[in-house]
Amino acid sequence: MGSSEVGARESTGARVRSARTAREMSLRALARRIDVSPATLSQIENGRTNLTVDRLNRIADALGTTPADILEVRPPSRPGPFGEAGTSAGIPAGSATDHEGPLQWRRYEPLVLTPVVQAALNEMSAVGYHGTSMRDISKRCGLSVPGIYNYFKSKQDILMTIYQVTMDDLARRTEAALAEGVGQEPVAVFSLLVENLALYHTHRRELGFIGTSEMRALTPENRRIIAAKRNWQQAVVDEQVLAAVHAGAFHVRNPEDASRAVVSMCTALPTWWSEGGRMSAEEVAQLYVGYALDLMKYEGAEVVRRP
Repeated sequence: MGSSEVGARESTGARVRSARTAREMSLRALARRIDVSPATLSQIENGRTNLTVDRLNRIADALGTTPADILEVRPPSRPGPFGEAGTSAGIPAGSATDHEGPLQWRRYEPLVLTPVVQAALNEMSAVGYHGTSMRDISKRCGLSVPGIYNYFKSKQDILMTIYQVTMDDLARRTEAALAEGVGQEPVAVFSLLVENLALYHTHRRELGFIGTSEMRALTPENRRIIAAKRNWQQAVVDEQVLAAVHAGAFHVRNPEDASRAVVSMCTALPTWWSEGGRMSAEEVAQLYVGYALDLMKYEGAEVVRRP
């Protein structure tokens, strides 16, 4: 086994240990929850045995977090033990806070993924899921194909990890946008949600593109899991649309169909928007809020979209 593979395994094990200790859970207690011996979990945390996707999922469930949050590292402002940047392993999925208070959902730091996942994301963005091979991913990340199989059972597992990263990152930002809208009228909350979706699908363009284009490549069970997360995103927008209709602010016919059209409009942004184009992500987001309000036949005063 090459030194890069050993280092990657030790790095992953250290992240598992960090996530466990952050929740003040003993090694023995976590081992019991995931149905392995304490010795086996100790070997995982010390990088002496492989961490399979199944065990990673069970560990994440037991710790109340996500596989993505365990595999990723901390933000640039709070460097992790390996000097890398990413999202915090200590924040449960859906949380509207980060280490420094309320999550700044309009702010996008670089999302640093593990080398295998980043390589797969780049390759799939270029040639699609079915056009990507494990050998292609290996060439991009510099890890041997057998080394990749130490962490992922299949290309499907890697794709599912990309989806988990995407949906969990978006869910945290949606929760934060909703938190900002507490006490505001439904039209204002709706505008925040549209802004959030538009910003996500521009700033996280690659993730958004894969999220929209590769659903058919997921297995039925994985598709069910991701569809539930996507349905939640749609439901929070639907709720504000229906509330605005009930309040007499929106006059659109078939409001739920219109709500789906608004969400689809935002998720399609990765197909045409590019960084450095004629409009920034923020300009597009404000434009799309206006489009969404027009679609809902909103005739009120201009909505103030920033606190």
